[in-house]
Amino acid sequence: MIQKTLFAALFIFMQLSSLPAQAAAPVDSLSIKIGQMLMIGFRGLTAKAPGIADDIRKRHIGGVVLFDYDVPLKSPVRNIAGPEQLSKLTRELMDLSEIPLFIALDQEGGKVNRLKTSKGFPPSVSAAHLGMLDNPDSTTAAARQTAATLKKMHLNMNLAPVLDLNTNSENPVIGKLGRSYSADPAVVTRHAGLTARVFREEGIIPVFKHFPGHGSSTTDSHKGFTDVTASWTKKEIEPYRSLIAAGYDDAVMTAHVFNRQLDDRYPATLSQKVLNDRLRSRLRFDGVILSDDMQMKAIADQFGLEDAIRLALDAGVDILIFGNNTTFDPAIAEKATAILHELVQNGTVSRARIDRSYRRIMALKERYLYHCK
Repeated sequence: MIQKTLFAALFIFMQLSSLPAQAAAPVDSLSIKIGQMLMIGFRGLTAKAPGIADDIRKRHIGGVVLFDYDVPLKSPVRNIAGPEQLSKLTRELMDLSEIPLFIALDQEGGKVNRLKTSKGFPPSVSAAHLGMLDNPDSTTAAARQTAATLKKMHLNMNLAPVLDLNTNSENPVIGKLGRSYSADPAVVTRHAGLTARVFREEGIIPVFKHFPGHGSSTTDSHKGFTDVTASWTKKEIEPYRSLIAAGYDDAVMTAHVFNRQLDDRYPATLSQKVLNDRLRSRLRFDGVILSDDMQMKAIADQFGLEDAIRLALDAGVDILIFGNNTTFDPAIAEKATAILHELVQNGTVSRARIDRSYRRIMALKERYLYHCK
């Protein structure tokens, strides 16, 4: 813990000391810490795309998330056109930041696949296919190929593997898309564990998702309120319990599902009972917690932006993702940053709370990214 704290302090010093003398306003450490808690999506095939350079340089965002398709515009032009372009984009993005960026995407395989063969990337297979084979060698080989492709593109975080159980094969956002390895928690644990191990060996940060379980839902949290109270079972937590107990401590993504069995007031992303009490305290996970996209309708239609951010921090979220691909708001990083500063300044959120997230984020970056800068 001392080493991690020293590393975090070193990055603050590096950022402050690197500011040009003519800078209009000095950057305080709180601004850097708040920025590191944001992962932002943007439109554009280069780092000259509107807004993203300012978000990185001025607002110090800690990560970006890339997509191959622009949902609001219904356009295949977003961030990924092909290997050469993507490799250049990721290098440009990293060069903009004093602190190494998380550069993330959803490369699960199968239908949830940002690096498509039509754009020159290798083929991939779905988690459902691998779970059906239930062959460790096949899963290891698939993960190795994915990791090699990501490394070649200078991507360092994969928002995968999925730990959701396929308890509802008609689930529009999990089962029907082949995103789950199995309805059996032992199979999910085995193949998610193999995938994460390979990613980690290859220097790619895996992110387990969607805690505490999205597999039983009948609706899509991208599109609206999603209640799993009647369908969720405790076995959906078993893959997390097993893998965390075995030493996994990188990152977990939340689900925007409402589950009255766990919290009768808030969806998981905004729930202290789900994230702090269950994931942190009961499962003893001390890695980074990422929200699912805060602009998804399950959150955005139910809560204002300030309330959603405040509740997510109260619940224990370390990184707030604004993918800008459910709706697009070019000022979302600026708005989120301002809200976070105001929450600290008015005493609603303590500096100690910001520090806890910052330490976890910087510890993960130290583990994977520091050698890249």
